[in-house]
Amino acid sequence: MEERKKNPALTVAVMMAITLGGKVLGLVRDRLLTVNYGSGSAANAFLTASRIPRVFFDTVFASAISACLIPVLGEVMEKRGKKEAFRFAGNFMSVMGLICAVLTVLGTVFAPQLTAFFADGYDEQTAELCASLTRIMMPTVFFTGLAFSLVGVLQTLGEFNVPAAISLVSNVAVIAYYLTLNRKFGITGLAVAFLAAWALQALVQVPSLIKRGFRFYPSLSLRNEEMGKVGRLMLPVMVSTWVLPINQTVNSKFASRLFDGAGVSAVEHAFDLYTVIAGVFVLSVTNYIFPRLSRENAGGGAEVMKKTLRTTTHATLFVVAPMTAGLCLMARPLIDLIFGGGLFDAFSVDITARALRIMSLGMVGYAVQAVLSRAYFAGQTGKVPLIAGAVSIVFNIALCALLTAKFDVGGIAAASAVSFTANAVALALPLKKRGLGFFDKKFLTDMAKLLAATLVMSACVWGTLRALEGRAGKLLTLAVPAAVGVAVYAVMALVLRTDEAMLVTGKLREKLGR
Repeated sequence: MEERKKNPALTVAVMMAITLGGKVLGLVRDRLLTVNYGSGSAANAFLTASRIPRVFFDTVFASAISACLIPVLGEVMEKRGKKEAFRFAGNFMSVMGLICAVLTVLGTVFAPQLTAFFADGYDEQTAELCASLTRIMMPTVFFTGLAFSLVGVLQTLGEFNVPAAISLVSNVAVIAYYLTLNRKFGITGLAVAFLAAWALQALVQVPSLIKRGFRFYPSLSLRNEEMGKVGRLMLPVMVSTWVLPINQTVNSKFASRLFDGAGVSAVEHAFDLYTVIAGVFVLSVTNYIFPRLSRENAGGGAEVMKKTLRTTTHATLFVVAPMTAGLCLMARPLIDLIFGGGLFDAFSVDITARALRIMSLGMVGYAVQAVLSRAYFAGQTGKVPLIAGAVSIVFNIALCALLTAKFDVGGIAAASAVSFTANAVALALPLKKRGLGFFDKKFLTDMAKLLAATLVMSACVWGTLRALEGRAGKLLTLAVPAAVGVAVYAVMALVLRTDEAMLVTGKLREKLGR
């Protein structure tokens, strides 16, 4: 396949750059929401209304694509060629499209009941507005299903850049609305703009699919081998991938009871920024390795899969560990720079920064579970992710119930951090039995090196931050400690001779030698 001919590091780097662009525009989009609507009732109603269709999507298509479409499609393509793979893809998309259409209708009809379930702390006026916005945005379930189906096909074909770019398009559309039509049509028009943005995510992928020879063969058949595999995988995988949307729903529900509903804005914005920082790298890597793991599983290469998994987890933690520390230390200046101003006052900044600071402690767990879950899905098994997901959900619900009353948004954030970590541990423990275990003495020694480098970096960042606070502008207060952190971490990685540092220096010596 074409993906094999490409340099993996370059492919991931380009994906990261595109994903970063989309995430940055997403932050611009979110800042425009906070500046125009603050953390008031309109913003809270909109955030909940936009959450509802996303949860509907995640319960069906996110799991189906990540765990069923890509590995089964890759297997069909490997063994029987593109045409048969396209027939299966058409069958899959037709069935899931019908399911998403039904969910759209149900969500529209029962919008008031869904609002009451997702945010039981809203007053009557906010709840009515939320239900109205939910009706407008429910069709995003269908368009999201279509967009991510096309993403699954393109990634299986070895095209990663176009799928990574779809968020760029949608964010540009929403930002354009803020800059041109927001004053006239307000929050209702914003809901329509979000719907249009999701439709665009599907449309922009069509030219690339045509270029790669894709043909859509509609079929609602459930009586074939491929759909049978999807059916057997679907339930356990769906439940395992419900973890994030269910936990976010629980968090939002508890947050709606805080600060007259303003807790929703704090938790939502903190989590969005959290996933931007972690997701740019983690999602780029996992989206790239998943089709590869699926092919390696289809070819029976357990040792190759193990090596891929080890290398990916190692590299991911090398990047995520310092991210965690940096985000924990610089949460407030980061939130103040991105969201502060307009109707998003100092109190809103404080509670959002507190949520982000505590939530960041779960970033390592978030990254590890994102990588390890792909190994199980690539092997077309969902039992372990199902159990790990259940563990995560139980932890999140129990801790939200125990901690929210005393620690408000900090309690919700702590529940989120622990749930991510519990999910990662539950996924890691059974790997050895499956012949994929790699948490040996060398791996743990390498992790100790990363921890030491991160601790030294953290001390330097903290000292720089304290020296600058109150003496420099918002941008410098954030940029200088960040630059110091990157430099110190890089030096420590070289001093401790981490695998990633040795790889980079080896490549440089090789090029200089030439």
